[in-house]
Amino acid sequence: MKLLHVVGARPNFMKVAPVLRAGAAAGGVAQLLVHTGQHYDPAMSDSFFQDLGLPTPDENLGVGSGTHAEQTARIMLAFEPVLDRHAPDWVVVYGDVNSTVACALVAVKKGIRIAHVEAGLRSRDRTMPEEINRILTDQLADLLLTPSRDGNENLAAEGIPAERVRLVGNVMVDTLLRLRGAAAEREMPRKLGVEGSDYAFVTLHRPSNVDDRDTLAELLGALNDLGTRMPVLFAVHPRTRRRIGEFGLPLPNGPVRLLDPLGYLETVGLVDRAALVLTDSGGLQEETTVLGVPCLTARPSTERPITVTEGTNRLVASRRESIGAAVAELITRRTGGGFRPSRPEGWDGHAGERVIAALRDPRTTVTATS
Repeated sequence: MKLLHVVGARPNFMKVAPVLRAGAAAGGVAQLLVHTGQHYDPAMSDSFFQDLGLPTPDENLGVGSGTHAEQTARIMLAFEPVLDRHAPDWVVVYGDVNSTVACALVAVKKGIRIAHVEAGLRSRDRTMPEEINRILTDQLADLLLTPSRDGNENLAAEGIPAERVRLVGNVMVDTLLRLRGAAAEREMPRKLGVEGSDYAFVTLHRPSNVDDRDTLAELLGALNDLGTRMPVLFAVHPRTRRRIGEFGLPLPNGPVRLLDPLGYLETVGLVDRAALVLTDSGGLQEETTVLGVPCLTARPSTERPITVTEGTNRLVASRRESIGAAVAELITRRTGGGFRPSRPEGWDGHAGERVIAALRDPRTTVTATS
C-alpha cells in the first residue's frame, strides 16, 4: 500500500507525524510526504520539522501565499503531476487548510482514493474559509477519520454513509503526549524568567481578529489589562505584527512580553506551565484540553466544541471587557477548585495507529475504543 501524505501549514505537521510513524512501524506501507508550501517561513516551518522528527518532504511544491483562489489554484496545478509521478493508493489530507481541499479535489478527479484525517469538525460559521474547506473535503473523501464522536454525528447529519466514517481519535494528541517531556527539557519558563509564577501564554493570528483595526485594538488592550494580573507571553504571528504596524497601534507594554514565532517544543513547554492561554488557534484549544490548562478562545464559534464541553476551553468575544471578565471568572474558578477538565475519548496517544489500521482495511470498523 502506497500512501501520499499532504501537508501545507504548521497545524498539519503535528497531525501527519504520528501517522507517518505508525505507517513505518506497520510494515508493508510505502509513504511519501508532500509539502505544498502553502505557509512557508523558515522560522515557522523548518523548526517544526526538526522538533517533530519529520523527514524531508519528497516533494515541496513551494506555492507560497496569495488569495484563497490564487493559492488553491496554484496548489492544484502543482499537485496533479505529483500524482502522475507517484500513483499512490491513497492521498491522505489533514485538517482544513487550502492544501487539504485543493489536493482532495485533484485526487478525486484522477480516481485516487482520499482519506481525510480530522474529518467531521464543524463550527457552523461559513464566514470561516476553513469551514468551507472542511465541508468540501468531507464530501470528496472516501474515508473520513474523525477525532471525536461529534465529528461522526456531524457527518451523519450531512448524509455521509456510516461505512465511510471511522472514529480514530486525535492524532495531534499523539504528538503532544510523545513530545511533552522533550518540551519540558527546553526549560522555556526558566529562560523567559517566569518559572514558578502564574503567567499567560497568548497567540492571535486569525484575520477576523487581526485584520480589523478596532478588534485588534481591543485585543491589545485586553493584553495590557491581563498584564496587571500576571506576566503575559505573547508569541506574535508575523501577520499580527504587520497589522499592528500598519494600523499604527501601540504595542502592549509593561509585563506583556512580545516573542518571535516559537518552535513546537518551545510552545508546548510554555503552554504546559501556563496559568491560562488566550488564543484563536484551533490546535491550542485541543492541546490545552489535554494538558489541563485553562484556555480562552477569542472567537464566536469553534469547530472543536468537545474542548468546551469536556475540556478546558471557553469561547469569549474579542473585546477588552469580555476578556477581562472571563479572566477574572477563570482565576476564581481555578483558585476555588472548580476547574476539573477531562480528556475526550480517543485522545490517548494511539490515534495514528488507528489511522493506519483503517487505511489498511477500510472495511473494518476501527474505533477509538477498539
